[in-house]
Amino acid sequence: MAVTAPAVASAFADAIVARDIQAATALLHPEVDFRAMTPNRIWEGGAAGAEQALRKWLEDPDEEVHAVEATEPVTIEGTQRVGWLVRISDADGLHVFEQQAYMRERDGKVGWMRLMCSGFNKLPEEN
Repeated sequence: MAVTAPAVASAFADAIVARDIQAATALLHPEVDFRAMTPNRIWEGGAAGAEQALRKWLEDPDEEVHAVEATEPVTIEGTQRVGWLVRISDADGLHVFEQQAYMRERDGKVGWMRLMCSGFNKLPEEN
């Protein structure tokens, strides 16, 4: 696997920030090696597993997504790190969570990804 070009990783993060799941999944290699860890679940699989995870995180009908903001990308010895901060609300109030994705390229797409989620952090109620 080659170093992920910042353009591929940045395009993926841009698609997440835009909440464009179709664009994000189009950047995944069909044989992507995908694993993610959230506080209550380990996600594994190829492109279909990655798409399922992304839809759950960004299209949950019980939550309203207020904003998705990119964090600064970094290259770490052949691996590109991108991230995003998500602000949501649900029946329990306002929350924020951050996800960091580590990626490597394969044939111009994301061929390997490891993703870690901070879990929901409740925000104080606005007055």
